[in-house]
Amino acid sequence: MSPLEGITVLDLTRVLSGPYCTMLLADMGARVIKVEQPVKGDDTRAWGPPFLEGESAYFLSINRNKESVTLDFKHPEGRAVLDRLVAKADVFVENFRPGTLAKLGLDYQSLSSKYPQLVYCSISGFGQTGPRRAEPGYDAVIQAEGGLMSITGAADGPPFRLGVAIADIVSGMFAAYGISMALHARQRTGRGQEVDLAMLDAVTALLTYQAGNYFASGNIPQRLGNRHPSIAPYETFTASDGDFVIAVGNDELWKKFCAVTGLDAQPDIDRFATNRQRVSQYDALRPVVARALASQTRDCWIEKLTAAGVPCGSVRNLEEVFRDDQVRAREMVSFVQHPTIGALEVLGTPVKLSTTPGSVRTPPPRLGEHTEAVLTTELGLDAAAVARLRDQRVV
Repeated sequence: MSPLEGITVLDLTRVLSGPYCTMLLADMGARVIKVEQPVKGDDTRAWGPPFLEGESAYFLSINRNKESVTLDFKHPEGRAVLDRLVAKADVFVENFRPGTLAKLGLDYQSLSSKYPQLVYCSISGFGQTGPRRAEPGYDAVIQAEGGLMSITGAADGPPFRLGVAIADIVSGMFAAYGISMALHARQRTGRGQEVDLAMLDAVTALLTYQAGNYFASGNIPQRLGNRHPSIAPYETFTASDGDFVIAVGNDELWKKFCAVTGLDAQPDIDRFATNRQRVSQYDALRPVVARALASQTRDCWIEKLTAAGVPCGSVRNLEEVFRDDQVRAREMVSFVQHPTIGALEVLGTPVKLSTTPGSVRTPPPRLGEHTEAVLTTELGLDAAAVARLRDQRVV
């Protein structure tokens, strides 16, 4: 049994933050009914290349374990169908701009009065309250506005966004967390509640120790490249044949690092004995460490440092990551059978539960693949009624 088995999620989200949230719920056993626009579907169905047998790789990456129902819920008959689906749902998830669904009577206040047990999650750029609530949320903008870009990149270079849409992804993660907490609370109270998730809030929450440093000192953190603001050496270095990372997180690890690299033989190495000294004298420390590490290959250093218990690792590309025996052993690469693609390689689920595990069970759905089954089996419509809805382009 999966932890969310028996929970039905009505998913009106699209693009990334919402679909990532509902994928996490689906992985843990929730039944997710993804409501999409007829003909067009989720925007990401058109994002590419690459495409696999006409299916967008982007869409395929975040929509497994779901059912797809096409429905124009702005049409009166489509709205009637949606209302019947809401009545059967435990969770309603949307990521429209605040106020959009209120015009259709699909906001939390309207639905909770009819369905008090419903957990209603809204994901938006700036939240349902505040002076900027009406602004749209885009990942790059939120990374910038939330401070992440100001601390990402080389010290003497421009700010950078992360290589993945981290604002969208972390918003989806926090939303799934909030929904799970609301479902847990519902077991005690018998009532659902609203989960208001702002992308700006989610990114701000990631600032953690950078925020703590700012609160403590009043100093605005600056871009430091790959170095850590409070630990040294803790960054990327170049061996004779490539880049790798060392993470000397305490003074005992520093002693081991010095023993492996031969730095303990240097007469003035005691000036770097403590982490405070290493951080305060970083400009003097780095060239000393860099010279030592440039003398041998990356694999040589990784073997020696790992044997000594010093954390380190290669800067790997994705091919190297997905070949890794540890990644495979942890089932972070999974396969599902797609009806047109065949064996489809997808990421696994990172949360490993010992007795109620999540799983990758079904492939990302084709557009409207489950429309007829949901309308007939779930709602009791006959074939003629479904055909009429199709003729009217409601589904």
